[in-house]
Amino acid sequence: MGKITGFMEFERQEEQYEAPAVRLKHWKEFVHELPEDKAKTQAGRCMDCGIPFCNNGCPVNNIIPDFNDLVWQGDWKRALDVLHSTNNFPEFTGRICPAPCEAACTLGINEAPVGIKSIEHAIIDRGWNEGWVTPQLPAHKTGKTVAVVGSGPAGLAAAQQLARAGHAVTVFEKNDRAGGLLRYGIPDFKMEKSHIDRRIAQMQAEGVTFRTGVLVAELPKDGPGATVANWAKETLTPAQLQADFDAVLLTGGAEFPRDLPVPGRELDGIHFAMEFLPLQNKVNAGDKLKNQITATGKHVVVIGGGDTGSDCVGTSNRHGAASVTQFEVMPQPPEAENKPLVWPYWPIKLRTSSSHEEGCSRDWAVATKEFIPGTGKDKNKVKQLKACRVEWKDGRMQEVPGSEFTLPADLVLLAMGFVHPVGSVLDAFGIDKDARGNAKAGTEDETGYATNVPKVFAAGDMRRGQSLVVWAIREGRQAAREIDRFLMGSTVLPR
Repeated sequence: MGKITGFMEFERQEEQYEAPAVRLKHWKEFVHELPEDKAKTQAGRCMDCGIPFCNNGCPVNNIIPDFNDLVWQGDWKRALDVLHSTNNFPEFTGRICPAPCEAACTLGINEAPVGIKSIEHAIIDRGWNEGWVTPQLPAHKTGKTVAVVGSGPAGLAAAQQLARAGHAVTVFEKNDRAGGLLRYGIPDFKMEKSHIDRRIAQMQAEGVTFRTGVLVAELPKDGPGATVANWAKETLTPAQLQADFDAVLLTGGAEFPRDLPVPGRELDGIHFAMEFLPLQNKVNAGDKLKNQITATGKHVVVIGGGDTGSDCVGTSNRHGAASVTQFEVMPQPPEAENKPLVWPYWPIKLRTSSSHEEGCSRDWAVATKEFIPGTGKDKNKVKQLKACRVEWKDGRMQEVPGSEFTLPADLVLLAMGFVHPVGSVLDAFGIDKDARGNAKAGTEDETGYATNVPKVFAAGDMRRGQSLVVWAIREGRQAAREIDRFLMGSTVLPR
């Protein structure tokens, strides 16, 4: 905890943002971490609440009261040690995690919760600035080899844990740079990629080998997954990995997007979000692209109200879109949750992101009926979108009679979530799938994260489906523990 009476004396301290007019002119992060005195005050609000529900609200089970207390005392280095004991990459979660820990904060029952995410952000950034984050070399080498397929947060967390246990780890990534969806799914204005680069440098110093541009199995050359698949320069077969390594861990993302099969879907100008977002990240990294999809001067419609849709909004505004509209098929959620009903669980309530604040027309309970082409030279391009209002009764969606409307749409971005991993990777390994198309692998007992294929494991989105970065880190850590147990007969790696 922090100060005994701090929760009564101190107000919640918020991180400050650059003004929208300023941040729209660049692609850099615009959230300013709390200065030391405000972070200390924020940590001082942590209560001696007996049962710290924040621990269980956090998927990696961060020991939140302990690092809050250490920040309150001014012992930042020990606070970093506590934070790292459960989370390999707090600079990722401190920036892009929605903070389920704060939803579970006991103080949040009737007051503003402790700003746990902002404290985490401040701890790790200070750790890097002070030079406290250094490679942790294993005491000895085991002689065992592990292949990790996918370099997103699950793959990176597993690789780091396994390397620190003394195994020789090679990470394979189909894209031209490591980082997975952290690299090419998260816009730079939410998380600059230098944070990934320095972690990769740390892991290389710890003995992890990265091989980028390597595709394991084959992905389609068109359709979902084709954009990034075409960046790969080399292909490996599952048989090669199984022959060359003592264990294989699959940690690819859930990259198969949900489609919208309505009339006009084939028109030019309609794209999945993940055909749009990665290209800007490549441009920001200095790559030259011939056919980048841009929103400049266009009327943009984003279909899907989640985080990916919000990222499309922020990117479109930075391109200089003429207008940005975002639809969600579900009803508008309440502005505030019913805390006695939902605490300590994640509440459904209206959430306005920083991208929405930069300029966006939002609407709910709207369904798309048709994409309408232009005329003449634009006959194959989308120019309008026909939609209607819907209402939900007994869990079923019904169109509201007479509610049709149209609006201009030069660029339509489909951001309706991801159904499952791209199936060809799992099919190539012969891995059983669950009902949702994910790798079938449990998390309990000594067979945790193991698939039906000998010595092949799965974790992260590949196993659980589309989820949060913090869940991916948790699964990567736990899978590493089970692989270490598989290779050595026992393990000392933490969960």
